Amino acid sequence: MTSRYDEIARNLNGVLDQVKSATQSCGRKYEDVTLIAVTKTFPISDVHILASLDVHHYGENRDSDAAPKAEAVPGTWHFQGQIQSNKLKSIASWANVIHSLDELRHIQALDKVAIHRIGVFLQVSLDGAQGRGGAAPADLSELADCVLSSANLDLMGLMAVAPLEITSDQAFEKLATIYAGFKASYPMATSLSAGMSNDFESAISHGATHIRVGSSILGSRPTPQ
Repeated sequence: MTSRYDEIARNLNGVLDQVKSATQSCGRKYEDVTLIAVTKTFPISDVHILASLDVHHYGENRDSDAAPKAEAVPGTWHFQGQIQSNKLKSIASWANVIHSLDELRHIQALDKVAIHRIGVFLQVSLDGAQGRGGAAPADLSELADCVLSSANLDLMGLMAVAPLEITSDQAFEKLATIYAGFKASYPMATSLSAGMSNDFESAISHGATHIRVGSSILGSRPTPQ
């Protein structure tokens, strides 16, 4: 019977091979892409395995699940879920990076409760749909200026989730256009968070620097209790 270590190692190697191929295909450097292993709903034991396999960026969507994992396993911890105001203080205690900021009030509140420097991505909506999160492109400058005027936050770049109604290539092409305009005004924002298990190769071809991959590495998600 295949051990959990062997399963994760095999899956991880497959993903890394895909990343290498994708970067080569578009003339980018493999080292320019940061792989975030999305560990939501998976046990701490899986995170320990990832650490032993030299993966040190971990992504979580729920504060209550993430806090004990971040305490148990050193690394760079990324919060990717939708922000709830009453969870910000706790999130700020363990997250090194937050990918899903899309409101001024959350940026201001996060700055007040941060106990260490936190890198932030501004989430942009690619279709204007409600429920998935993301600011309108026209609102990004106001959000970015708020981050830059903060005491404890560092502006990393933009994040987006591809809408289901269009192809990933169409979504990430649109994101790349938005990001190009944004980066022209905010050259310090050198990162682009895009792409998950089913579309990270497309995201890389359109400039993603951070990809958020879960099931392709860790398998089907356990049913939350």
